[in-house]
Amino acid sequence: MTPTPAEPPLSGCAVVDLSTGIAGAYCTKLLADGGAEVVKVEAPEGDPLRRWSASGAVIPPTQDGALFSFLACSKESVVVDPGRARALDLVHGLLASADVVVWSPGSPVADLPALSPQEIHRTHPHLVVTSITPFGLDGPWRDRPATEFTLQAWSGGIIGLGRGAPDRAPVHVGGQVGDWVSGAYAAAATMTSRLREPGSGRGELVDLSMLEAHIMSLTYHPVTFWDMAQRPWQKTRRLNMPGVAAAKDGLVALGCATAQQFFDLCAMVGHPEWIDEGKSFSIVEKATEMAGVIQEWIAARTVAEILELATAFRIPNSPVVNGAKAPAMTHFDARRSFEQNPRDGFLQPAPPYRFEPALLRPPEAPPRLGMHTDSRRATHRPTPPPVQAATAATRLPFSGLRVLDMTAFWAGPSCTHILSMLGAEVIHLEAVSRPDGTRLIAGVPTTVDQWWERSPIFAGLNSNKKSLTLDIRTDQGRDVLRRLIATCDVLVENYTPRVLDQVGLDYETLRAVRPDIIMVRMPGFGLDGPWRDNAAFAFVIEDAAGLTWLTGHRDQNPVEPYSIGDPNAGVHALNGLLLALEHRRRTGEGALVEAAMVDAALNVAAEQVIEHSAYNALLERAGNRGPAAAPQNLYPTADVDEFGQEDSWVAIAVATDEQWDALRDALGRPDWAMNTGLSTADGRRAHHDEIDDRLTAWCRRRGADEIVDHLWDAGVPVGKVMQPHRQAELPQVRFRGFFEELDHPVGGRARYSTMPVRFSLGPDRRHVRPAPLLGQHNHELLAELGLTEREIAALEADGVVGRAPTR
Repeated sequence: MTPTPAEPPLSGCAVVDLSTGIAGAYCTKLLADGGAEVVKVEAPEGDPLRRWSASGAVIPPTQDGALFSFLACSKESVVVDPGRARALDLVHGLLASADVVVWSPGSPVADLPALSPQEIHRTHPHLVVTSITPFGLDGPWRDRPATEFTLQAWSGGIIGLGRGAPDRAPVHVGGQVGDWVSGAYAAAATMTSRLREPGSGRGELVDLSMLEAHIMSLTYHPVTFWDMAQRPWQKTRRLNMPGVAAAKDGLVALGCATAQQFFDLCAMVGHPEWIDEGKSFSIVEKATEMAGVIQEWIAARTVAEILELATAFRIPNSPVVNGAKAPAMTHFDARRSFEQNPRDGFLQPAPPYRFEPALLRPPEAPPRLGMHTDSRRATHRPTPPPVQAATAATRLPFSGLRVLDMTAFWAGPSCTHILSMLGAEVIHLEAVSRPDGTRLIAGVPTTVDQWWERSPIFAGLNSNKKSLTLDIRTDQGRDVLRRLIATCDVLVENYTPRVLDQVGLDYETLRAVRPDIIMVRMPGFGLDGPWRDNAAFAFVIEDAAGLTWLTGHRDQNPVEPYSIGDPNAGVHALNGLLLALEHRRRTGEGALVEAAMVDAALNVAAEQVIEHSAYNALLERAGNRGPAAAPQNLYPTADVDEFGQEDSWVAIAVATDEQWDALRDALGRPDWAMNTGLSTADGRRAHHDEIDDRLTAWCRRRGADEIVDHLWDAGVPVGKVMQPHRQAELPQVRFRGFFEELDHPVGGRARYSTMPVRFSLGPDRRHVRPAPLLGQHNHELLAELGLTEREIAALEADGVVGRAPTR
């Protein structure tokens, strides 16, 4: 007999969607997938996404754009005319009976003064009010114009990981990824707020900054790196090697994230003489030096041959996937990674996480404009629940939650880090024979005292956590682990699936130890399918999901973003975990959450498959141009950067005709810009090369700060392409307190990024303790489990626990 599916965790949660654009729509889609009742409020002309196609497909007046149809699944649509005298009555009726409102600027309805986030919070204090804005609701930049492209520039994400060859302009990550990740953070923040004081009738204002979401997603703790290592991650841009290369029959990607993987690559391509473990050299520099030989080896073989060999050698690898190829990939087909839109029939990604028991609502048909207006007008509007008086100290959202963090590198720790910053007790598990890989990538020589405690990346991802070392390959280690699991509410792990299989720690085993445990598994490619055991790092996930395909110059091979694959997986795993926590709160039952990194990436790259399936259009990379603005590009300035290089740029993106008028005025209305053919987006796109030439000449004579001040004051979206270690100097970032200082006992004092959200109920400070030293809490945690000093000493003597790496 087939078990009855569990009720979705957010059933009964009413959400009013006052947002416009991808970020808000994706936030409310994730809530709708979790069972929330989402009512989208639109002006009579409808959300602009109804008319949107990244490929320029013509949307008939009676139809909706495919991207809108994907994002609007399972929602309702209500039309409100802001010009009518009683327009707000229906909106306030919806708000009075809702639990959550998601807001972003840009809609004629949302832009009404009575519907600002602050005013909604004041008049409807029972609501969780989630605001999504470019820079946050307060601060010196709160009203500045911005696009996803200019936010990438301000974040340091364009130049920070050296994306692009040094003889060309750096390139942004294609596909408006910052909007998607902002939406995922907004959904997680919304559910976090609801879990703080469930049933209290007390809401709060949740203030998300998209700039800070970009910083979290496109850069790798560069400010902490600068403070602790006293140098930037890198000074000169370069292509990642081996990276993307042309095989006989297509593009393939290979990567080396560790020294062992580089040595294996040397052996695979027939050059074992390159391996010299006794010599100190940079893997990246050596790979770059030998790039021509490696690429020649790749060019002589087919994609299939290369992937088979690389997998055998355990070298991270992937085909370079695009919107046309993705649905046909054997792995995605086996896992049913794509499903049909329930109304329009095109292919769209399945949800980014899977559950046991099944917790998600199957997608329902998206609404036509205003189809629920009449029924919602007639709906009884219950009185909102009474608001409890504020207590002296507001409870942190995850107070009392104990989490066993069996993750490493970036994706898994970024998920659990938010839990630790919001009150959870997070125990980070390592082994002295295999410490967290981020301890090893700081470039600190092993001759330096306690070199493994000096990694800025580890420090940035693990503040507030406790550290336990335990070798789970031993019988003693597994026995202690089972005793620890019995005390934990949540276990998060991101090993390849075979690791836990080999030590017998599957979900059923955990349930026997702790029946209500929530287990979050974050494998790269999922728990099944042909690629199940493939090595997965951020760049491989980006290659496989299409994020790489849209990044780079049109006349060159695409380049890997080398960034978003990990943190994007982390925030999506957090969303899945929050749904499971809500399920347990309601039912007392645990759950298994499978949050594969590639499923999260396929969701933020959704537009590629959707456009190809719906319109037979293949989206292509276009350097720094994009479908949402024209002109849009990076332009060189007269500055020399802080490293003495001519590598200073500004990002300009004109998203509306009004902004084009503002740019013309700021330039002094030159004759070339007054051409009436440039008054529309289509006209500007047709003359993009000419506009780029003119803006390049104008910018080259000016410094970046002068350009930004002049254009921004005029109302043009513009951004300085920041060196990422300068993020903390941005006035808006300083105002919001996004960075906090901590003293680390070995690494010293440094600034740490927090999270892209401010909660009106706090906390005001997120970092309480620095990242733990390796095994720092061994005695404390083992004693809690009942082990005696003699037993702990025996474990130390046997190497099961310890305080320093053994290799």
